[in-house]
Amino acid sequence: MNGADLRHKLAAQEPLQLGSFPTPIQPLIRLSQWLGGPDIWIKRDDLDGVGGGGNKIRKLNFLLAEALQRGADIVLTTGATQSNHARQTAAMAARLGLACRLVLQADGPPRQTSGNYLLDNLLGAEIRWTKGRDPAEVMAAEAADLVEKGRTPYIIPYGGSNARGILGFTAAFREFIAQSAADGIPFDAIVIASSSGGTQAGLTLGAKVLKWPGRIIGVSVAEQEQPLVSRMIELAASGAELLDLDLHFHPWDFTVNDAFLGGGYGVVGQLEREAIRTLARTEGLFVDPVYTGRALGGLMEMIRSGDLRDARRVLFWHTGGTPAIYAYHRELGRL
Repeated sequence: MNGADLRHKLAAQEPLQLGSFPTPIQPLIRLSQWLGGPDIWIKRDDLDGVGGGGNKIRKLNFLLAEALQRGADIVLTTGATQSNHARQTAAMAARLGLACRLVLQADGPPRQTSGNYLLDNLLGAEIRWTKGRDPAEVMAAEAADLVEKGRTPYIIPYGGSNARGILGFTAAFREFIAQSAADGIPFDAIVIASSSGGTQAGLTLGAKVLKWPGRIIGVSVAEQEQPLVSRMIELAASGAELLDLDLHFHPWDFTVNDAFLGGGYGVVGQLEREAIRTLARTEGLFVDPVYTGRALGGLMEMIRSGDLRDARRVLFWHTGGTPAIYAYHRELGRL
């Protein structure tokens, strides 16, 4: 199957066309020189044009298309207090005239309204708190209550990661291949932050369809390799089924590096601080403390350790999230 065939199959899902795509691919010349390793380039999904940018816009184009087809008037999703996904869902809902209810995984609001949580409020999202309960159960209860009140809710899973959501990154991979071919710039590896698994699963599905020989390396930000890979196998298989593709996925199809978990999800350590500082001071660009900061820090360490010694050109896929920087001013004040 070629890129045109894949585009046709993806178009049959009738996704929305919100956002500024394709996002640019740019060289990180000074960072590459500073590290003394392969040439590093960056895919700027932080510039995709809706609600502060980020990778979830691609997923939401597929998910919210289905919401509209079902006649939804309110969408629900979940995430941490500083969730990029929650913020982008609220922004997309606002663009489409839908109400949005966010089930945030905490006992209550933070003492300071900043970062993504500030933007959630500006976007008009209704906020609910899990208070130790299972987020999926809370969303289901909220949806049931809405139905009783005559509303039509649509539930989006954590990270927008399900069979339909990951197709946003299957389409993104086709976009990347077209850009690479048009510019005559081949890449040997892609490095991304991997959390709910949908972004990496969608990219891997696209890579398998188009028979790309490079490596897609997910830097885990939250959990160990095995459970994350197991989830991505299921996600990629379900996405392939939705596209009516006869593909099978195995653990060796996914590369996950879980060596950079540090103190855990959302805990900023020296790895993240160095990555944020270095990119800012070499390229004038920002990565966030939770996802892209950890992934870039992992990329820098993989270059230093020789894990990428066979790669001539590496793409760092910037999945957005920079509004979260402002909520971490205490942790980042020690830069």
